Amino acid sequence: MPTDTEPSNTIKLLHLVFLSTSWGMQIWVTFVSGFVMGSCLPRHTYGFIQRELFPYYCHISSACAFLNLTLFAMYHPSELLSDEQTTQIIVFFVCVAASVLNTQWFGQVTSDIVADMHLVERSHGLGQEVGLFTSKSCRRLRASNPSYRQLSRQLTLYRALSSLCNLCCIACNGLSLYYLAAHLSAL
Repeated sequence: MPTDTEPSNTIKLLHLVFLSTSWGMQIWVTFVSGFVMGSCLPRHTYGFIQRELFPYYCHISSACAFLNLTLFAMYHPSELLSDEQTTQIIVFFVCVAASVLNTQWFGQVTSDIVADMHLVERSHGLGQEVGLFTSKSCRRLRASNPSYRQLSRQLTLYRALSSLCNLCCIACNGLSLYYLAAHLSAL
């Protein structure tokens, strides 16, 4: 039930917890853990860990985005929205949409393609190389195996779409944090 009353401190805390949890997790997964694991682990180990963690990451991001939108909308009735609050509602909605799209489609398809590629690579004795970049052996396999080449192209497309959704969520959450900071009366 929307209200024009001031939210309680508990609601404010929940909103801040959901927003900061989501943004912090996105920054860590996107800019730290992925690069560290990718540069230190064998490719198939890294891929297995990503396939296991990514659904949790996506679902937590989606839940936080939805809860942030819900809490904000509950305390900002549409008939009383300022332009700034309308923008904030749109930012939260875009974050929910991008996160759900990544959770329900791009992330899952990417994981499935990686699993299929790993099967092909394993059958050719590949996958234990360490590093983020494709080995010469994988490039040769892509050049000589049309189905692997197709999987590689699909992976590039879906990783790009998934990354775009993720970066969109990071930007939305960053804007939302800025909005909150601009409305703090004290630290």
